[in-house]
Amino acid sequence: MKFTKDADVNMTSLQGYVPAYYHELVEVFGEPDGGGDKTTVEWCLEFEDGTVATIYDWKEYETPMGLYHWHIGGKNKQAVHAVTSTFKETSNA
Repeated sequence: MKFTKDADVNMTSLQGYVPAYYHELVEVFGEPDGGGDKTTVEWCLEFEDGTVATIYDWKEYETPMGLYHWHIGGKNKQAVHAVTSTFKETSNA
């Protein structure tokens, strides 16, 4: 699934998780868009079907580099499907 970055992710909330290494997420989704109040990094994505999703760590002191269950935010469970299917299709994992 194609996506753009820097999406408007206002009013999104936790919908699920994707187990991955940081470098795998960078390979698939590019460099993160930054961090937030309780995140060290996050990706803000909008997929071609209009689904908005975020991928982020939560309340970590530093960005997890090892295998981590990254949080997926969105407006509904379609965000989880968009992130996980794009990750599986694109990653070398």
